Amino acid sequence: MKTIDDLSVAGQRVFVRADLNVPLADGTITDDGRIRAAVPTISKLIEAGARVVVASHLGRPKGAPDPAYSLAPVGRRLGELLGQDVVVATDTVGDSAEAAVAGLGDGQVALLENLRFNAGETSKDDAERGAFADRLATLADFYVGDGFGAVHRKHASVFDLPARLPHAAGGLIASEVGVLKQLTEDVKRPYAVVLGGSKVSDKLGVIDHLLERADRILIGGGMAFTFLAAQGHEVGDSLLQTDQIPTVQEYLRRAQEKGVEFVLPVDVVAAKDFPDLRTKAPAGPVEVGADAIPAGLMGLDIGPRTRELFAAKVADAATVFWNGPMGVFEHPDFAEGTRAVAQALVDSDAFTVVGGGDSAAAVRLLGLDENGFGHISTGGGASLEYLEGKALPGLAALED
Repeated sequence: MKTIDDLSVAGQRVFVRADLNVPLADGTITDDGRIRAAVPTISKLIEAGARVVVASHLGRPKGAPDPAYSLAPVGRRLGELLGQDVVVATDTVGDSAEAAVAGLGDGQVALLENLRFNAGETSKDDAERGAFADRLATLADFYVGDGFGAVHRKHASVFDLPARLPHAAGGLIASEVGVLKQLTEDVKRPYAVVLGGSKVSDKLGVIDHLLERADRILIGGGMAFTFLAAQGHEVGDSLLQTDQIPTVQEYLRRAQEKGVEFVLPVDVVAAKDFPDLRTKAPAGPVEVGADAIPAGLMGLDIGPRTRELFAAKVADAATVFWNGPMGVFEHPDFAEGTRAVAQALVDSDAFTVVGGGDSAAAVRLLGLDENGFGHISTGGGASLEYLEGKALPGLAALED
């Protein structure tokens, strides 16, 4: 696929499909990581004299304007990071968007309102999506895809719009794809994968694919309890997907057959109730063995012995991919497992990749140095689908 270096953009309108889907609390951005990740490509286009039209989604509005999902706060933060004013349109393809783009000079930036305020963005109807893409195409001369977190979606601005304009990949997408190729082609071994998060069903595809590629797979987070139950252990009131137990048992059987090491928690930090994440009130954590969690307790983090075990399994690896927290990291009583895994990656000499989503958020929330990792992805879902071997619509659309 072409990159922005292959485009002559001076004086031209360049539509940049970024991923600025950041968390907001009462209109305030709580993690600007994705905005910062978008800045290098936008800055490069500014320096080349382009008239930059940035677009993104935020949250899941229902195909109509919703002030709770406005990109206005994002526009303000983007302007701060770029060191210049960013004109924020109040619509996607209406009068405000047209005026914002028409008013751009060389090296200036406009941000369209949330793309998902238009039902055509996410429509499953090709004609409706295409009609929205047609209107977006009138706002630009070139298209640059740089929203890696959205490339697994067949949406108008991701899939249909590139077909209507000369197009190229931005620096972020090029970087993300380069890293993921290092996890799928000629991988340096030993190759360790650390998976967490709440539901094992969210990771079935990637586990299935990695059984053919990884040397060891470490399982934490809520999904670990389905694995523990599959081995016949009591998991108390912990999150459990009983319908997935047969699938997990088959994965364990295949892993043994192929010589892939599955590493499960040996102890957990548990509590009677799910913690209050707003007040961070003490939750009464207790440490118990992972093979017999008492009734009335739910596991909410990996325990100290498991932290040491996981760190040891990462220490001698040459490549490490991590996706999903080890527990309810947003609460201090259950953050140490995720912190320990993250620190193990920082301390490792391996090529380490944080697979976006909650893992990337945890790195920032826990105050860890982002430069301590080989790569922090901006797209959790996109990263997982790439590792599953799926064709990603947004990447396919950028190929020549």
